[in-house]
Amino acid sequence: QVQLVESGGGLVQAGGSLRLSCAASGRTFSGYAMGWFRQAPGKEREFVAAINWSGGSTYYADSVKGRFTISRDNAKNTVYLQMNSLKPEDMAVYYCAVREAYGLGYVHDDYDYWGQGTQVTVSS
Repeated sequence: QVQLVESGGGLVQAGGSLRLSCAASGRTFSGYAMGWFRQAPGKEREFVAAINWSGGSTYYADSVKGRFTISRDNAKNTVYLQMNSLKPEDMAVYYCAVREAYGLGYVHDDYDYWGQGTQVTVSS
């Protein structure tokens, strides 16, 4: 029904920046909230950031607050994650997700559709 495709991952040096994109296709609604999660090898998938339908409300994990910015373009059914001041501990596979609700979601089970992920590698 809904397909999410992440892009923008790659190799970046510590302290650098990267911008991830997530394009939605198929049946989707601009009124849905969206979010980003990440998973490093051997670790559980963790919440990164969320944004509501209008883009006027956002929430971030403490580990990325002040460094990452989530945004969305409803005309393109796309959500973005601008990552600045990257650290080696940010290295993970990043996943975007859609929540079939207007309110924000903060945990994995709050979301209904998931992309396949994009790898972010941070060199020290």
